[in-house]
Amino acid sequence: MNRDEHPEDGQEQSEVEQAILVGIEDLHGRSRRSMRELIDLTKTAGAQVIDLITQSRDSPDVRTYIGRGKVDELAGQVTATDADLVVFNGELTPVQNRNLVDALECKVLDRTELILDIFAQHARTREGKLQVELAQARYTLPRLAGRGVMMDRIGGGAAGAGIGVRGPGETKIDVERRVLRRKIQRLEDEIEQVRTRREVERRSRNQSGLPTAALVGYTNSGKSTLLNALAGSEEVAVRDRLFETLDPTIRRISLDEGREALVADTVGFIQDLPTQLVAAFRATLEEVTEADLLLHLVDAAWPAAYEQYEAASSVIAELGAAEIPTIVVLNKMDAVASERKVEIIESRISNTIRISALEGDGLDELRRRMSDLLFAHLIDVTLHVPYDRMSLMELLNERGHVSESKYEAEHVVVRAEVDEATLARVRDLVVSD
Repeated sequence: MNRDEHPEDGQEQSEVEQAILVGIEDLHGRSRRSMRELIDLTKTAGAQVIDLITQSRDSPDVRTYIGRGKVDELAGQVTATDADLVVFNGELTPVQNRNLVDALECKVLDRTELILDIFAQHARTREGKLQVELAQARYTLPRLAGRGVMMDRIGGGAAGAGIGVRGPGETKIDVERRVLRRKIQRLEDEIEQVRTRREVERRSRNQSGLPTAALVGYTNSGKSTLLNALAGSEEVAVRDRLFETLDPTIRRISLDEGREALVADTVGFIQDLPTQLVAAFRATLEEVTEADLLLHLVDAAWPAAYEQYEAASSVIAELGAAEIPTIVVLNKMDAVASERKVEIIESRISNTIRISALEGDGLDELRRRMSDLLFAHLIDVTLHVPYDRMSLMELLNERGHVSESKYEAEHVVVRAEVDEATLARVRDLVVSD
């Protein structure tokens, strides 16, 4: 999954960078899963993994992350393999980064920088580029000195320097702190404008009377495939890569009994998602917090499916969306090898449903479940709305769902589903419920 396999990304690289991955091994197996994920991240970024080095220790060394002796061993491996970069499976402090660059004399990245680089590659819209740029700038600010040393060691500037030093905009590695702070302020201002525009768009969508469901979950769990399947289109790009979707896409879908809803595809989550990205993408992730229903996708065929569910759930909680009604969608059932594993997941999680977005299995039941939850609070009523009170039609559309309107001589016969508060305002017009 290197960059040569995806020339459409528009950023050519004459030679694939060779990477050594380094991590700390704990006693619970979580780090082993995380290292497997780091391999996928590195491939997605466009590098080839040539070696893995792990060390068993309780906590990272404050100066070198893995300790002086292990650093000497790593330096020998860098020289022997002619590696271009070393990627650490954690977030390095500025001190650790500087010391490692001095010792290894090659490019040194951490997990956060790697994810930021992938986001930089996949940002397509102006909004996505702004958000990635802001995250990169916030991360770079306390690390300017170390990154300057790294660029001196590896040679060259941001253009063509490869993973970790490219960006969607004009970010420069050697920018002064004062200039970078000014840039952060500008980006924050522009993203605030994006947030304001999204709020206007949401209000406009609310006036349509359609509830909204947001697709959430671990990256590459099949959210875009499910959105296409529900919408009956292939408008959303689908690739088997991490973080393929950055910019939210919203589609109108049909449910049962003539009901409709809006479904928003959002950026995928990952274990230890960098806080810079959560903060920078808050404008986009508000599509999650403002949704009426969450569809939490889980790749049921993945060996660590439950751990991915937990990692995504922690991000959802961090966003303040844990209390939103949720259907846990066990996707990719067509590729599941162990029925017992799925049963164990179902025993731990409530309100699950099995589907295959790729094959279309289980989608009818999913639509029914979505309809039940999205419209459960509404009351089915028939009203006679006088023509001198037609402004109430806007209220009915905004706060409920109008399924039928029939214009007669003295009034409009309206069949609608409304909530309790709206019903109280139009009670005198109700002829049946």
